[in-house]
Amino acid sequence: MSPTAGALTQIAPGAVLLHGFAREADADLLQATRSVMTQAPLRHWQTPGGYSMSVAMSNCGALGWVSDPKGYSYAALDPVSNLPWPAMPACLINEYVPGAKLSLHQDKDEKDLRAPIVSLSMGLPAVFLFGTPSRKDRAQRYRLVHGDVVVWGGPSRLAYHGVAALADGEHALLGRRRLNLTFRCVG
Repeated sequence: MSPTAGALTQIAPGAVLLHGFAREADADLLQATRSVMTQAPLRHWQTPGGYSMSVAMSNCGALGWVSDPKGYSYAALDPVSNLPWPAMPACLINEYVPGAKLSLHQDKDEKDLRAPIVSLSMGLPAVFLFGTPSRKDRAQRYRLVHGDVVVWGGPSRLAYHGVAALADGEHALLGRRRLNLTFRCVG
C-alpha cells in the first residue's frame, strides 16, 4: 500500500520523500513541461565515453545541462541551436520509457553545493536508488509514483543516486513514460 499524499519519509540525513506533494498541480506542471519540450525538444545525449543515454533530456532556465566529450556541465546556450533555454526556473527534464534507466551518479557540477536538489516525478512509477556520498555504499530503493517529490541537501547533497530500469505500464496522463523534473541551483 502506498503512503498517503502529504506523508513524509526521511530517506537519509538531509533527504526526504514527500509523497504525492505535487499531485494536485500535475495538470499545470505537465502543461508547462510540454511547453518547454516544444521549445527545447528532448534528445539522447552522448556520455563522455561515447554511449547514448537511454534517458531523453531537455532543459530550461538561465543555464542548461549539457554533455560533450569532455564531460557534463552547465551552459547558457543550447550547444546545438545556440538558442537560450526557455525562460523558467533552472530545470532538467528527463523522460524515461520502459527499459530506460539512469546509473548511479552525483549531482556535483554546480558552483555552490549548499542548495538542495529537488526532484519531481510524473507518470509511470519508478524505483529511485539513493545511496550515500560514497560510491562503495549500497543504494537504498524507493518507489516513486506520480506527484512524489524528493529533496536532498546538507549531508546528503552529494549522495549517489539513480533510477532503475523503468518497468512497462500505462499512466492515465503520460501513457507509457515517466517524466522527472530536477530543480538545481546552478548559477
